[in-house]
Amino acid sequence: MQGKVEICGVNTSRLKTLPQSEMDRLLRLAREGDEDARQTLVEGNLRLVLSVIQRFDKRGESPDDLFQVGCIGLMKAINNFDPDKQVRFSTYGVPMIAGEVRRYLRDNSAIRVSRSIRDVAYRVLQCKEARTAELGREPTLEEIAKELALPIEDVSQALDAVCAPVSLYDPVYSDGGDPLTVMDQVRDTKNTDEAWMEHITLRNAFQALGDREKQILSLRFYDGKTQMEVAGFLGISQAQVSRLEKSAIGAMRKSVSVS
Repeated sequence: MQGKVEICGVNTSRLKTLPQSEMDRLLRLAREGDEDARQTLVEGNLRLVLSVIQRFDKRGESPDDLFQVGCIGLMKAINNFDPDKQVRFSTYGVPMIAGEVRRYLRDNSAIRVSRSIRDVAYRVLQCKEARTAELGREPTLEEIAKELALPIEDVSQALDAVCAPVSLYDPVYSDGGDPLTVMDQVRDTKNTDEAWMEHITLRNAFQALGDREKQILSLRFYDGKTQMEVAGFLGISQAQVSRLEKSAIGAMRKSVSVS
């Protein structure tokens, strides 16, 4: 989001702020139903919205969408704020804006999880944020679990549930050439298309053999028996086993080479 000048058509470099005295005056007017004062308050606090949504810029969501959702939270904060309370508007407005953004992210997640897990997840995120500010570092899962009186497994599951999904084609490293993607790191190097084709070709060649040849190859190469053991099992000579084995392997090679 850094370096983006316009969000929803609003030039972020020109967002204005209101002096505290003007804020207090406008908040009282807005509470009395003055729509012009309310509009001025919205315009004068867009920078506050921008500062809040920057916390969520790693979620893969459109900054424009987050900004609009944040503005909804701002308007709710203006509507519900009581100027008679000894609280600065920003202190009241930031949690309202952040809460609206969190609800949007929760309800529009690409991966659907149960509401109970989502509720736990956002309790965990709020605790994590508060403890980070308090400790000067990110708290461990054990510290969060202890603070919320939850099993550590529930904390871990909740955090996993609200992680933003990653595309297999997202680049993770680039040195100027072709980037290394997530797929390059997690792909299966054994079950490739070529390996599957070889497996299918060999299976078809094996299925084309006679029953006696199939049995000999199965005993020799799947069960690991010697030619003498196979001969005893089938009641034939070792020479016959050797001849049938060579014939079967030759037939499979011919079938594979033709394919």
